[in-house]
Amino acid sequence: MPDLTLLTRPGCHLCDDARDVVAEVAGALPAGAVTVTERSILDDPELLERYAEDIPVVLIDGEVHAFWRVDPTRLRAALM
Repeated sequence: MPDLTLLTRPGCHLCDDARDVVAEVAGALPAGAVTVTERSILDDPELLERYAEDIPVVLIDGEVHAFWRVDPTRLRAALM
């Protein structure tokens, strides 16, 4: 089961778009097929320093899958 983490920041319109794509793709998978966690980079100084200009960021099993824009087809393929 992949672990997907969405890194965001409050007030980020691209983060809102990414959240919608992640919810759509994860919601279409069988129950329990993926674990989705959202974290604000403002809550972690290391994440803020590392990703301040790249959010939103989608991590799959800790590895960067996408940043700025999330392609639903590519995300779906990565989670299968």
